[in-house]
Amino acid sequence: METVRVGLIGLGMRGNDLLRTSLLTLPYVKITAVCDVYEDRVQKVLDYLSDKVEHVRGYTDYNELLTSGLVDAVIVATSWETHLPISCAAMEAGVAVGCEVAGAYSLDDCYRLIETWERTKTPYMMLENCNYNRRETCLFAMIKAGLFGKIVACDGGYMHDLRYEVANGERNRHYRQRNYVSRCAENYPTHELGPIMQMLDINRGNRMVSLVSVASGAFGLQAYMDEQDKENPLSHQRIAQGDIVTTTITCLRGETITLRLDTTLPRYYSRGLAIHGTKALYTEDNNTLFIGSEHEAYDFKAHELWGNFKEYSKDYRNEDWREADDGLIVGGHGGMDYFMMRDFMTRLMKGESFRTDVYDAAAMMCITPLSEESIAKGGAPVAIPDFTRGMFLLRK
Repeated sequence: METVRVGLIGLGMRGNDLLRTSLLTLPYVKITAVCDVYEDRVQKVLDYLSDKVEHVRGYTDYNELLTSGLVDAVIVATSWETHLPISCAAMEAGVAVGCEVAGAYSLDDCYRLIETWERTKTPYMMLENCNYNRRETCLFAMIKAGLFGKIVACDGGYMHDLRYEVANGERNRHYRQRNYVSRCAENYPTHELGPIMQMLDINRGNRMVSLVSVASGAFGLQAYMDEQDKENPLSHQRIAQGDIVTTTITCLRGETITLRLDTTLPRYYSRGLAIHGTKALYTEDNNTLFIGSEHEAYDFKAHELWGNFKEYSKDYRNEDWREADDGLIVGGHGGMDYFMMRDFMTRLMKGESFRTDVYDAAAMMCITPLSEESIAKGGAPVAIPDFTRGMFLLRK
């Protein structure tokens, strides 16, 4: 395959970002179809593409796009609820799938995704862009080089002030609002869990075995609307989603993973990555690498080390980010969207397996329904299935 004919399903903010910063910049990608349930979004994107791409068809029904014969692959950037149904329909139609993150509402959803892939063998990749970020790729190399020794625990999460987005979800046709009204869960686990899974060899010699989740009360959105938007219809509805959800995962080899979801309180953006090893510690919020053999002389004066990761990372940059630093690459989220999409397309053209495959997707997405169950049971432990059915011991 020398060219990939691509259909973009979902033309909201994320779909448009991927279109402009990634899909249109790859010379071997030909956009042949776009789809959204809202006709005005379809027309707006068709107008945007009119002087950039020839012969693009617009659809409001993804099934019509999948059976059109116009696409080799689809990018699924729709609402959480539709990620898995569209992905499975695409695989049934023999159309390769690059699917945006999140979207499982039950374990049955995860098993359906795996069963469809195992039966059809249609290529599927979860588009977890943080696996391609500058910091994470440097840390992958450091871990491989043994700098951290044995990793004992990792922290991460999604800490992002989304109060405006959630509060105005009905007005802006954004799916997050209905999820926050109806569910209390770790609803967006993949952004730092994806890299952490690679750091801990999850599904490749190791696996996650159980979790415990607890949630605070839901106060942030109401306080925000009382101050900013008293006429918002949502102000009179009960919000189910707790302001802060903390999930602790135990792994087979003895490591723990702590995830934190914090999206309805005032705060700065962070994914809160921390790696605790027998030889070193990394923390994102002050971008610091503490190496036991080098830094003990500081006598724990942490401020003297803050920000030092930038210097260490120069020796561990991969080739992608060397290109970016030379000004050759520009893309969304600082470039990681571009590298993610390029990896998906090049592996698809070569017939290679993906870094984040269907089993990894199921392992990440199942955290949402399992955390919902644990929270509902007052923080009770819940088992995490082995979706590989023992093959994690052999997978590389």
